Amino acid sequence: MTIRYELEPLHRNTPDAEFLDDLKRVADELRATTVTMVQYDERGRFSASALQRRFGSWHRALQRAGLAKVRNINTPQDELFNNLADVWTRLGRQPRMADLTSETSRLSADTYKRRFGGWRNALKAFVRWANCGNADGGQSNGPANGSALIRRRGPREPSLRLRFLVMRRDNFRCCYCGHSPATDPGVELNVDHIKAWAEGGFTVLDNLQTLCTKCNSGKSNLSARAGG
Repeated sequence: MTIRYELEPLHRNTPDAEFLDDLKRVADELRATTVTMVQYDERGRFSASALQRRFGSWHRALQRAGLAKVRNINTPQDELFNNLADVWTRLGRQPRMADLTSETSRLSADTYKRRFGGWRNALKAFVRWANCGNADGGQSNGPANGSALIRRRGPREPSLRLRFLVMRRDNFRCCYCGHSPATDPGVELNVDHIKAWAEGGFTVLDNLQTLCTKCNSGKSNLSARAGG
C-alpha cells in the first residue's frame, strides 16, 4: 500500500466570509457570545492562527464576526497562576501548551504567551510565584492557645499555591498508594493534614501530604472508627 504525504492547505484563497461564518458556527455550537482560540482549534474547520493571519489578530476576527472579545487580556496575575497550578495538579506533571484546552483550563496558552512573552517565560514566572509560597509552608512551633492558636495554625483549607507546593514535593503521587494522574488519568489528588486541623494540626507544608481520593477517603473512615 502506497502512503501519500500531503501538505495542509494554506487557505489563501478562502473568502473572508467563509472564515467568519465558521467562527460564528462554533459560537452557536457553544451557545456563547465569544470563542477562544483553544475552542476554535477544537471545533473549527480552519485553525485559529489562520484567522489571526487573515484578520490581523484574534480580536479583530471576533469583531468582524460580530462576536464579543475574549475578556482575558487584563486577567489578574494570581488568577493566571492559580489556573496554571490547577492544570499542573490535575495532570500530575508540567503542562504543555497543547494541554490547555477548554476542558482542562479556564485560559488559553496564548493568554500566557501574550502576557509573559512566551510559554517558557510564563512557566518560569509561575515557578517563581509558587516558590514564594514557601513562606506559607514553613514549620511552626505553635503559639499559646485560644484564638491566637487558630490564627497561627492558618486556615483549614490550604491555598492553591500551598497545595501545589505539597504535591510537587510529593512528585504528584499519592503518599499511600503511589498513584499519579500522570500515569493514570482517573486519579484525583487531594492535600490532607497529617495531624488533623481539628486536633490542632497546622496548615503548613510539613503537616500536609498528597493523597488520592480513594486513600484519603479510607484514611477518614479509619479515623472515624478510631474516634468511635
